[in-house]
Amino acid sequence: MTQPKARPQVVVIEDGPYVVSGAVPLAQQTIVADEVGGSESWREGKAFTVSESYELCRCGHSEQKPFCDGSHAKVGFDGEETASRTLYVEQAQRFEGPEMLLTDAESLCAFGRFCDPKGQVWNQVMETDKPNVRVDFIRQVGNCPAGRLVAWDKKTGKPVEPDLPVSIGLVEDPEQRCSGPLWLRGGIEVVAADGGKYELRNRVTLCRCGESKNKPFCDGSHAAIKFRDGL
Repeated sequence: MTQPKARPQVVVIEDGPYVVSGAVPLAQQTIVADEVGGSESWREGKAFTVSESYELCRCGHSEQKPFCDGSHAKVGFDGEETASRTLYVEQAQRFEGPEMLLTDAESLCAFGRFCDPKGQVWNQVMETDKPNVRVDFIRQVGNCPAGRLVAWDKKTGKPVEPDLPVSIGLVEDPEQRCSGPLWLRGGIEVVAADGGKYELRNRVTLCRCGESKNKPFCDGSHAAIKFRDGL
C-alpha cells in the first residue's frame, strides 16, 4: 500500500539548523534587475539533489552551504526565535486604492526591493483603476519573496497570490553582491523549536546568514553584512 507523502515542512532546531521534510525541491533563485538596477523578476538557477529529509544551515557558518555541517555548535550560534506569531493580517498596515488593497507587514521585509520600481507599490495601489498600473502593482507585490506585501482584490476580498510551486529557493542578489534568505514557496509549514507553528503562507523567507533580529524570518541583515554562501 502506498504511503501518503509527508506534508512539506521546515522545523527550526534550537540553536541549530532547519530540518526540511517532504522531499522539497531546492534551487538557486536570483533577483534579476532592470536597466536602472531595480528588482524586476526572478531567474531559477542551480538545482540541488535532495532526499526526503535534509538539513539547511541557519547559522551562516557551514562549509557545506546550503546544508548544515554542524558549525552552529562550534561557533556557539544563538538561534533564539524572536518573530511574532501574530497572524499576518493583524500585523500589517492597509493601503486602500480604488480597486485593490495593499497590506504591508514591514517586520517581514527581506530586502528584495521589488516594491520600488515604477513609482513604488504604495503609490501604485492608489492608481489600480488604471490597467497598466494594476498589472505592474500585482506583479511587483507578488514578487516580494517574504510575503511582506500582499495585494487584495476589493471586489472579492481575496488576496491575489502568485502560483508558486512547493519549493525552497536560495536567494542570490547580484545588485547587492550578496546571498539572501531561504525563500519558502507554495505553502510550506514552519514549525518553531518549541513545537509551535507559524502561520502557513504562500511566501516566506527564513534567515540563513544567522544575523536576523527577527528569527527565524529574514530581516534583510544579509545585505548589511554582505553574506555570501560560496556556491
